[in-house]
Amino acid sequence: MKTLYLIVPLAPLVGAIIAGLFGRAIGRAGAHTVTILGVAISFLASLVIAADVLNGNTFNGPVYTWMTSGDFKFEIGFLIDKLTVMMMVVVSFVSLMVHIYTIGYMHDDPGYQRFFAYISLFTFSMLMLVMSNNFLQLFFGWEAVGLVSYLLIGFWYTKPTAIYANLKAFLVNRVGDFGFILGIGLVLAYFGTLDYAEVFAQAPQRAGETISIFGQTEWLLITVICICLFIGAMGKSAQFPLHVWLPDSMEGPTPISALIHAATMVTAGIFMVARMSPLYELSDTALSFVMIIGAITMFFMALIAIVQYDIKRVVAYSTLSQLGYMTVALGASAYGAAVFHLFTHAFFKALLFLGAGSVIIAMHHEQDMRRMGGLRKYMPITYVAVLIGAIANAGLPPFAGFFSKETIVEAVHASNIPGAGFAYVLAAAGVFVSALYSFRLVFYAFHGKERFNDPIPGAHDHGHGEHDHHPPHESPWVVTVPLMLLAVPSVLTGFLLGDMVYGDFFGDAIHYNTDAHPAIATLASHFHGHWAMVLHAFTTLPFWLAVAGLVTAWYLYIVRPDLPGVLREKFTPIVRILENKYGFDDFNQKFFADGAVLIGKGLWKGGDVAVIDGAIVNGSAKAVGVLARVMRLFQTGFIYQYAFVMIIGVLVVLSLWLYRLWFTM
Repeated sequence: MKTLYLIVPLAPLVGAIIAGLFGRAIGRAGAHTVTILGVAISFLASLVIAADVLNGNTFNGPVYTWMTSGDFKFEIGFLIDKLTVMMMVVVSFVSLMVHIYTIGYMHDDPGYQRFFAYISLFTFSMLMLVMSNNFLQLFFGWEAVGLVSYLLIGFWYTKPTAIYANLKAFLVNRVGDFGFILGIGLVLAYFGTLDYAEVFAQAPQRAGETISIFGQTEWLLITVICICLFIGAMGKSAQFPLHVWLPDSMEGPTPISALIHAATMVTAGIFMVARMSPLYELSDTALSFVMIIGAITMFFMALIAIVQYDIKRVVAYSTLSQLGYMTVALGASAYGAAVFHLFTHAFFKALLFLGAGSVIIAMHHEQDMRRMGGLRKYMPITYVAVLIGAIANAGLPPFAGFFSKETIVEAVHASNIPGAGFAYVLAAAGVFVSALYSFRLVFYAFHGKERFNDPIPGAHDHGHGEHDHHPPHESPWVVTVPLMLLAVPSVLTGFLLGDMVYGDFFGDAIHYNTDAHPAIATLASHFHGHWAMVLHAFTTLPFWLAVAGLVTAWYLYIVRPDLPGVLREKFTPIVRILENKYGFDDFNQKFFADGAVLIGKGLWKGGDVAVIDGAIVNGSAKAVGVLARVMRLFQTGFIYQYAFVMIIGVLVVLSLWLYRLWFTM
């Protein structure tokens, strides 16, 4: 079975190497064939392994020893349990759909082979991350997905905005990764190992151990480790205030937007915290920190989606909000609910992104929803797919998003972690906003009058009159088939709730301390089946808030399409704050970017120009010049001057000798 474990990550890697190094030789068809075949093999192998694990066969062991230093071993190893196989199946399936979809979306792109190499390499990196059984391999996969995301976001490297976006993503993730590697360093320093099982086994004995960070203040070791690790998750999973890179990642092609936002990279942080549940269960402070950060991200990022016109950015801010829900669940000690939402979200968010990409293809790469409208009659398959994704994203029953989101909101409500009340208010309000922006996208893009050639206020027309001659049309089968395949789990996967959250599906992979944190146990005692939960939803606040969001979107964009413009004018200050993304980008630009430039100029002028060039280089030259001018006074070439100097010198020496002789007598 170990051979099969190796095949899962290595099959996409082989495809990436062949497409990347021999892309010109094998051509476009060869590039997409080898990469799709590699990911398909990985998916099928993941299914076989999942079936084996469900039969009770797990694995935890090393595969390769990378380095030995003293008593420390740094190994590559696999931990194959139910949490791992769930992630393996999700990552490989969504990646397979994205690979197939890419054939149609990137059909005319000159970087076709390079793109397939990148997304296959991205899949390999994520699989190595989720299959790891130690912090070393986790960090390798962690950094690898960050590196490949940099390449993918800046794939169209001739676009200045793409280069800016990938550099921004890279730098922001380095901030989070600094905290992440500090956490790993603390684990190695105090636990003496990087192996998950050994660290988790020692954790209860070290629960009360403290360390000094600043001055004499003592901090719980476990709390510091958990917060440091979560800072890494804040970068990868785009949590406030390290969320700023994710919306700009839309500068990459749509397939990679789906892959980054749905099943890979951004879910890495959620998976990591769930995997580290034996550590987080020992620190209420860390859980509270996680919950508050998630709640802020969940609600305030959802508000920005309401004012966006770019169809991909609406879905991007939706991702930020949904990641916030997962993070809140982690903070509420409802790890199963968080991972379950990760599971359902992967399908309906990939569906929304690929649906948006299908619209962009049909609209000749137009992304502004103000130039859409009435698309449902031109694109019925895409319309149904996006509608299913929107319903699931809004959390309406009985679609997948309902079961996972409803569970998270109720878990937060039942939580006893400090900050749970604040998080519950934002989680409930976020349900309304989620439904509003989800159906705003559907109604604005697919319903109402056609606006294919309407001028956009305050924007330049880039020659979109071509739509008069080329009306939108349904996308080719390589685009629509993945949409249909993703639509099925977007509807049905919610029915796995009982096993994944309330059952013993994850077993020892996720650790709960139900005595200290009883939220998930409380919910389990009230769970009486899926349809009972659907019926019960009609009496709960989140359901009616979701319905209110749907009705509000319907009224604003179907019944009174003139009203959104009026509201934007009346609430201009609020709209500007949201359009400006709360000023985070401006602050980062002025404080960090411009501050770094200012420091650089200061070091250049004060250090390079004044000290190095001025004092050291030019100063030494000037000193030599002054010394030379003085020496020239004595090196004249006249013998009488040299004789005079010698006589004066003899007189000085005699004078000193006589002076010393006189005072020693």
